[in-house]
Amino acid sequence: MDMEMKEGEAPVLWFETSDSVCRRHQFEPDGQLSVVIVDDSRPLYQRVAGSFMNKFFPSGYPYSVNEGYLRYTQFRAVQHVTSAALSVLSTQSLLFAAGLRPTPAQATAVSWILKDGMQHVGKLICSNWGARMDSEPKRWRLLADALYDIGTGLEVLSPLCPHLFLEMAGLGNFAKGMAVVAARATRLPIYSSFAKEGNLSDLFAKGEAFSTLFNVIGIGVGIQLASTICASMQGKLVAGPLLSIIHLYSVSEEMRATPINTLNPRRTAMVVADFLKAGIVSSPADLRYRENLLFNVHVKEDAGNVRVGKDVHKVIKPSRLLELKQVFPEEKFLLNFGNKCIDMVLEQDASGEDALRGWLVAAYAAQTHSFSHELSATSVLHEAYEKMNGVFPVFLRELQNKGWHTDRFLDGTGSRFAF
Repeated sequence: MDMEMKEGEAPVLWFETSDSVCRRHQFEPDGQLSVVIVDDSRPLYQRVAGSFMNKFFPSGYPYSVNEGYLRYTQFRAVQHVTSAALSVLSTQSLLFAAGLRPTPAQATAVSWILKDGMQHVGKLICSNWGARMDSEPKRWRLLADALYDIGTGLEVLSPLCPHLFLEMAGLGNFAKGMAVVAARATRLPIYSSFAKEGNLSDLFAKGEAFSTLFNVIGIGVGIQLASTICASMQGKLVAGPLLSIIHLYSVSEEMRATPINTLNPRRTAMVVADFLKAGIVSSPADLRYRENLLFNVHVKEDAGNVRVGKDVHKVIKPSRLLELKQVFPEEKFLLNFGNKCIDMVLEQDASGEDALRGWLVAAYAAQTHSFSHELSATSVLHEAYEKMNGVFPVFLRELQNKGWHTDRFLDGTGSRFAF
C-alpha cells in the first residue's frame, strides 16, 4: 500500500493492490470515499467473473454469508430458468385455448375470474397459514413451487379440453395465487438464514437481481422452446413434465442447502437429541441436510418423544392444570406424561430459551422414566429439572455461538396457554 500525505495532515489518498488489481482510494471534500481502478492486469474471463460477483453476490462474499449460499444460488439459477420457461409455455397454451371461447361475454368473465378473482382467492386462503410458514419456511417454499407447477400444468393442458377451459385455467390461477403468497412469505426467512454481518438488505437486493437475470434467460429459453420443440401439443407434453421435474429438484436442493437458524419443534428435537447422545451442539449448517422437507414429523425418540403445540384441553385434564403448573412455578412451560410421548405446552410469552428448558427437562425425564418405573411422575420431573439446570447455561451458550436464534420459538399455529 502506497500513501501520499500532506505535511501535518492525515493521509487522504492511497493505493491498494490486490489480486492484480490496483485501486486508488481518496476522500472527497464532502467526506465521501471514492475508489477508482487504476490498473487491472487480470485475464478477461477473471474480470468478467469479478464483475458478475460484484453485481449479483453480496459485498464481501464469501465471508459475509453463511455456509451453503453458493449451492443455494446455483440451484436457484436453474429453478428460475425452468420456471420462466414453463411460464412461457403455459401462456402460449392459454392464448391458444382462449381463442376457442365463443362469445365476448364469456371472454370478459374468463378474463376477470382468471387474472383477478381466482388468483386473489388463492392468495387470501394461503395468507391464513403465515405462522406455519415462519416455522417451516423450507417446506412451504417447496410446496409453493409444486403448486406453481400444478397451476402451470393445468394451463398447458387447457387446449386439450376447450369445453373445460374456464375451470382448468381458473384452477391453475388459483394454485398460482397460493404459490405466490407462500413463495413471498418464505423469502425473508430464507435470506435471513444466510445473512452473517447484518447485511440482509444487501443480500436481498443481490438475490432479487440474480432472480431477475435468470428469469430473463428462462423467458428466452421458453420462447425458443415454444417456437421449436413445443410448437405442438405433443412437444409440450414431453418438455413440460421434464422442466417441472428439474424445477422441483432445483428447489429441493436450494432448501437443503439453506441453514435455517430459528428454532421450531423439529429442529429443537434434532439439537436436543444430538446433545444428549454425543454431547455436541449442532449448528444450523449441520442440520440442514437432515431435515425432512416432505413429512411433518416432530416427535423424536432420542429427544424424549416430546410433542408440542397441542391444545391444552386435549393433553391436560382441567383438574391437573394447576397441579402441573406448581411443579415448575417459575417456568413458562407445562409437561405432562402421555401414553407414547410427553406433551409440552408453552405460555403465551414463552421464548426459545423457555422451550429449550422444557424440552431438556422432558428428554431427561423420559430417560429416567425408561430406567425406573417406580418413581412418581413428579419425582421424575424434579430430577430431570435438576439435570437441566446443571447443563443449560453451557448448552445455551453453545447454541448462540453456533448461530441459533434462541429468543423465539416458532411452533406455527401451536396452542399456548396463559393464566
